Amino acid sequence: MTDFKNIIDLHTHGIGRYDTRLGSPEHIVRMAALHAKRGTGAILPTIYPDSIDVMRKNMEAVRKAIALQKSQKGVSARILGAHLEGPFLNPAKCGALEDKAFIRPMLSSLTRLIDGYEDIIRIITIAPEIPGALKVIERCAELGLKVNMGHSDATIKQAVEGKKAGATGITHLFNAMRPFHHREPGLAGLGILDEELYTEVIADGVHLHPKTLELIFSRKRLDRIILVSDSVKGAGSGKGAIYKKDGTLSGSATTIAGGVKILRSAGIPDADIIMASTDNPARYIGLR
Repeated sequence: MTDFKNIIDLHTHGIGRYDTRLGSPEHIVRMAALHAKRGTGAILPTIYPDSIDVMRKNMEAVRKAIALQKSQKGVSARILGAHLEGPFLNPAKCGALEDKAFIRPMLSSLTRLIDGYEDIIRIITIAPEIPGALKVIERCAELGLKVNMGHSDATIKQAVEGKKAGATGITHLFNAMRPFHHREPGLAGLGILDEELYTEVIADGVHLHPKTLELIFSRKRLDRIILVSDSVKGAGSGKGAIYKKDGTLSGSATTIAGGVKILRSAGIPDADIIMASTDNPARYIGLR
């Protein structure tokens, strides 16, 4: 493999036998170690939507994992903080997430969710079209939290409003959002065309067709593409994706490095892949 050092994964829920749902710092640390074995240098453990109390418990596990990792020896992907995927999301675009955990965007709920964890929360994903979401996005931006738009049925107009409110990114482009339509391009269309928004891209060969990857890399501003794994528990042993028992696409089975072959087959140059997996995610969360 060409020089794919310092890969940063800003969206991973789990890998192997571990994930972020059990409130276990040890699980988070083991996730980081498994990611390192598969070529990832740093991760942003991603918290599933749940009750505020459970999400806070899982954020506390990430905080303790950061401290625990510093006291241990061995090769491990650096734990950078947390990405909150929810809970202010649209049930119509829940994907594999539990829509019962989604709640109405309110400033009081945001305060309860993030109070005391502002220092480790790097990204929060919000659906901008839900009533109250724009005020929550504005508040997050004021606090210095990166807001991604995702799990959303937003029209392009609503997506633009989300950007104006302070959103700076899009979570897993094309997935769990209104499909692109020639009369209503929606959030997906804005993600392709906008010159400022960062866009997460899953390159496992299932979440996005190779031709869709080719479209993204040929049209999107290259320094705004962020490769993510969106890996879940059970990932790391193979390629492709993981599905729920009902057939719903649950998440990726591979890491970012595992998608390199797919990206190359789509004609994406190594230089662009490296930029999207190292430089761009680092810049997005302020590491550069």
